Amino acid sequence: MSKDILIISGSPRKGGNSDLLCDAFMKGALESGNKVEKIFLRDKKIAPCNACYYCKNNGGQCVIQDDMAEILDKMQAVDVLVMASPVYFYSIDAQMKTVIDRCIARWTNIQNKEFYYIMTAAEDSDTVMDCTLECFRGFANCLQGSKEMGVLYGKGVYEAGAVKGMPVMQEAYEMGRQV
Repeated sequence: MSKDILIISGSPRKGGNSDLLCDAFMKGALESGNKVEKIFLRDKKIAPCNACYYCKNNGGQCVIQDDMAEILDKMQAVDVLVMASPVYFYSIDAQMKTVIDRCIARWTNIQNKEFYYIMTAAEDSDTVMDCTLECFRGFANCLQGSKEMGVLYGKGVYEAGAVKGMPVMQEAYEMGRQV
């Protein structure tokens, strides 16, 4: 059965390692007959939440007029969310954190999603990504009916494109095919 998939690439570098893994995942998912869209956060205008809670009294509409409303619409509409981020100081990067925080406007409407997480780091260990993974999981745990379906670690990659040719590229492709 075909699924609607939204990939949210938090990489600040187009063609960066986590972004390339998103592309490999997308290729596999498309080849399996799924509908896939990738959002490259660097191309979007997303301001941080200012905690005014205008959204609480206005049906989830945010007072900030930027690209986040469109992203929230897409997050609500899909079956699968893929969230990708490089590891910055053992956590998710600012682009991804801003999106997660801005979900406060409609987080109760983002329900019954399958989640896949893609992370990359210069260090070559899984433990360096523990906090990053917990940030993703913490977000998903707040959403009713969320299910973690897969986690991908791109380890030992720093320079943009370093992940090319590594086995994790094939793993990302296969993960996408299995959605």
